[in-house]
Amino acid sequence: MSGLNAFGTQLKRGDGQETEVFTAIADATGISGPGLSRETVDVTSHGSPDAWMEFKGGLKDGGEVSVDINYQPAVHDLLVADFDDDEPRNYQLVFPDDPTTPTTWSFGAILTGFEPDAPYDDKLSASLTFKVTGKPTLS
Repeated sequence: MSGLNAFGTQLKRGDGQETEVFTAIADATGISGPGLSRETVDVTSHGSPDAWMEFKGGLKDGGEVSVDINYQPAVHDLLVADFDDDEPRNYQLVFPDDPTTPTTWSFGAILTGFEPDAPYDDKLSASLTFKVTGKPTLS
């Protein structure tokens, strides 16, 4: 099986309305995450077979989503407002695997990082970091 071209992957931001509409975050150049992880609970006892430690699955963490963008202040300043908001917003990560029914991860997240970069010899860009809250839904 060959790999899938990632070109066309989108991170979409929900508008928070009752019938939520999602709009792609413009000019994304790289998207990573969510970085799912899981804690473990040590259930080792004096009776553990052959003195091997034993574990069970613990709490899960949706991790973070990072996105790099070609920063356009007039377009992206609503994201700066998201940084000031304490409540999570809904987002979707949409993959380009199927043009009619693409694979989508939906999740709530809080914008925890917004870092613009303006080098004298390159494009204006920004790196955004979102902390996922709750369980991401894969559809």
